[in-house]
Amino acid sequence: MVEIKAVIFDMYQTLVQDPADQWRISFKAIVDEQGLDFTPDELWRHWQESEGRFRRRRIDPALPFQTYFDAWAGGFRSAFKAMGLPPDSLDARADAATRRFFDDLSRREPFPETTQALREIGKDYRIAVLSNADDGYLLPNLELLGVEFDAVLSSEMARSYKPQPELFREMLRRLSLPPEATIYVGDRHYEDVFGASRVGINAVWLDRGGRGLQDDLPPPRHRITSLLELPALIANGLAPG
Repeated sequence: MVEIKAVIFDMYQTLVQDPADQWRISFKAIVDEQGLDFTPDELWRHWQESEGRFRRRRIDPALPFQTYFDAWAGGFRSAFKAMGLPPDSLDARADAATRRFFDDLSRREPFPETTQALREIGKDYRIAVLSNADDGYLLPNLELLGVEFDAVLSSEMARSYKPQPELFREMLRRLSLPPEATIYVGDRHYEDVFGASRVGINAVWLDRGGRGLQDDLPPPRHRITSLLELPALIANGLAPG
């Protein structure tokens, strides 16, 4: 059995909290700051249509890579247009809304056990972060954690999104490790567990109760409900629970 050398973490909803109600707070701030004559929920509904299309297209390797900033600004632009704002104001308003969103995302709070878990795991293993994110909010948010990581890789850096294998392979290249010597911990079945597993990384599903499993994917071999359970899982040889 290959010895584990590094533990790689997803960021949002794994290390830091990112609940939907926080997104809605950002939308209220956007409406208030821009003096818009419609509700945050109306803006949210229009923007979500574009966001859904982006999430579907971003995993198609045949399509050009698009950052979150460009995709989300495009969503705001479409929403503002649909809601009747002047055409000559759309670009500036969309960029300002996206910057507000980025600023809020860059200050997400860690889960209660995150800092302790990272310090414990970091004593024995190299630790890294691999996240579907733009650097504009990921890197400032990592600074707030106050933890030094051996490697950080965003989708923007790699020009690829989970579960595409290129993102995971680039992290392995940066760590100079074979996949079997690493663990990837994330809260999503498709992006995290499936994505890491298909390149040979030991995938651990962090089941916080907020996301279910997908019936069309292989079930996770390893499951934890708290990051504090991870050291024991590794010490036990990653024996399936």
